Amino acid sequence: MNIAIVTINNPSLQSAKKLQPILDAHNVTIFNKSIESEGFAIYNKLDDILPIAWREFDAIICILATGAVVRKIAPFLQDKATDPAVIVMTLDLKKVIPLLSGHLGGANELSYEISQSIEGCVNFVTTASDQIKLLAFDLFAKKMGYKISNLKALAEVSNRIINKEQVQVVSYPSIFKELQNFAGYKEESFCLIAIDNLEALDSSIPTVYITPQKLNNSALQLHPQNIALGLGMNRATAGAEIAFAVKRFCFEHSIDEEQINLLASFDAKTDEEGLLEYVNSSNKKIEFFDKESINSLEENFSPSEATRFFNIKGVAEPASLLASQKKTLFLSKRIYGNVTIAASF
Repeated sequence: MNIAIVTINNPSLQSAKKLQPILDAHNVTIFNKSIESEGFAIYNKLDDILPIAWREFDAIICILATGAVVRKIAPFLQDKATDPAVIVMTLDLKKVIPLLSGHLGGANELSYEISQSIEGCVNFVTTASDQIKLLAFDLFAKKMGYKISNLKALAEVSNRIINKEQVQVVSYPSIFKELQNFAGYKEESFCLIAIDNLEALDSSIPTVYITPQKLNNSALQLHPQNIALGLGMNRATAGAEIAFAVKRFCFEHSIDEEQINLLASFDAKTDEEGLLEYVNSSNKKIEFFDKESINSLEENFSPSEATRFFNIKGVAEPASLLASQKKTLFLSKRIYGNVTIAASF
């Protein structure tokens, strides 16, 4: 984490010098108001450095009055998804306040790290879910590497959990396991609904969707990344046709191509020039799986010509599943001319 420590006088500079070694796991820059120049970033006015700190640092630790910090950062506030972590500390380093971007920006986590490293330091976390140790979906998303859509819907979801009311979560069994093992999960707060059981949804209860696809609704959505795309194709299929098929697949199913971190296929396709051409042009890695690996899977996949010709369970679906991290096939195969595509995460 790139951290800026902002000081405004000599006492705060001396405090920053004591704090810096505690943060040696991070990249730390101390901003100093023209007192000592050696080894510090010098400034004349806070207004001169805050735009730089806001843009270039992940966290800003201010050893100055909370009111002054609030007034100075106010013009830069955008939203919790993009604002850096802002922390205020007292001169004696015995009190730390995560002021802004507690979850997504990491202010709460950094404040906890500081308080645990300084004897007698009190961490004033004001985020309600942290204080009463309840699951927070923005923190869950950050820890799992998921992107968030409709972040404005988070407040209603969080308030219901805090008020001991239920929220619905629509997702897959692999995600439910992660959720149930996450800090603060309480069974009574969540109604878990599988993707194939949407008829159980109650429209009167706020819902969180956890799926790689972006859905056309205003509910809070978390999107797992690291999609494994399974590819099958007829012999001598051109790389351009494969590329077009992937683009269409992503467009039709509301997936960003950037979410695809791995391609997969049957090892009989290792010499397919068009496939190799597409792999090189996409700058993505590909894994090939043999007949034994594919047929070892217990799932039943959609039948295909390859199933009969090679005596295997399939190509696109089992290959994507084998290459995936959570072993969840969320899009069964789609056929685009000579190309077959499936997706797992």
